[in-house]
Amino acid sequence: MAKKPAPATPTPAPATGAGPAPTVTPDTVLREPAERRYADQLEALRQNDADTPPANWKLSPRAVLAYIVGTPKPLKATISGKAVEVPITRKFFGDDGVVERSIVTLASERALLLVGEPGTGKSWLSEHLAAAICGTSLLTIQGTAGTTEEQIKYSWNIAQLIAHGYSPQNMVPSPAVIAMRAGALFRFEELSRVVPDVQDALVSMLSDKAVAVPELPDNAMVFAKPGFNIIATANTRDQGVNELSAALKRRFNYVHIPIVGDQKTEVKIVQQRSAELLERYNLPAKLSPPVIELLATVFREIRNGKSSDGVSIKKPSTTLSTAEAIGVALDAALHARFFGAGEVGPADIARNMIGAVVKEDQEDKNALKEYATVVAKKRGAKEKAWKEFHDALVEQL
Repeated sequence: MAKKPAPATPTPAPATGAGPAPTVTPDTVLREPAERRYADQLEALRQNDADTPPANWKLSPRAVLAYIVGTPKPLKATISGKAVEVPITRKFFGDDGVVERSIVTLASERALLLVGEPGTGKSWLSEHLAAAICGTSLLTIQGTAGTTEEQIKYSWNIAQLIAHGYSPQNMVPSPAVIAMRAGALFRFEELSRVVPDVQDALVSMLSDKAVAVPELPDNAMVFAKPGFNIIATANTRDQGVNELSAALKRRFNYVHIPIVGDQKTEVKIVQQRSAELLERYNLPAKLSPPVIELLATVFREIRNGKSSDGVSIKKPSTTLSTAEAIGVALDAALHARFFGAGEVGPADIARNMIGAVVKEDQEDKNALKEYATVVAKKRGAKEKAWKEFHDALVEQL
């Protein structure tokens, strides 16, 4: 298929207005943004995209979905002047319908709010949606109790303001305003963490698709270009911290991201993400499938408060998400690399479990102790891997 011309969407400038962004490569940063890490996949999808993308979208909705859930076969494309086959890997594991609803929402005039337990992949999905749709995931604000309305809208270059007064050149646009001007997506992380006044600043942005700038009478409004929208995330654990107003809720389409529903899928997630992290840290340590399966089993059983054999066990107060399991896998690999034989074993998993389960409440140790006694010890009588896990866990507790 002939290569299609790239959409004419301008590349958003850095939020500081300080000029071109520095070059981002695997050698200069710890973690590349999705649009850089998966640039070949995005380009291959663009070259093979048979549908017409919405205004200012890099890919059509169907191609965005393919980028996030993967394709069964590699795509033929021309990358850096060479004809190659590019595998399109799955980025988000779970219900594909969740991704479809998210994409449809962003193609409409309603904003998208991804809601779920901590560690369910809300930010991960948000980043990949932005990377595929508008080519950048960097127009982002991390919501906190200290986030101000200026950070949502705009501020001023004080030195230039004193010298020359208010002018468009002296305005420092927020990532949201940059997204409006470019027809891109603005990502708002942890929406429910910010105070109501800051949340209210989003209402006019979402309803009018504009931001008022009263200091500039001749340029009093910033209007959003087609393609502009907002992806926000919120943790269910933060409900009640700062309740969203009815006006703001009405302007969002809620998409709930559930905890991974089955063991097989969770094992795939931990396996893929662990492999990516080991590559990023240049770790020669190995994580075998049986060890990953043991890790996922432990997390799932403790999270559910019941073993696969139907034995009830104490549940900790901590949310044992799949992201926490990935963190334990990485810590175990680092431990095996620096203090072990290089290959991650059940004992390495056990040694790094406490930090994931026991956080604020020391009583959560009891959940691990009960699991070690009631579940792991019994299995250890028959399986060597579970015995290694049990012995190391008991030693840590």
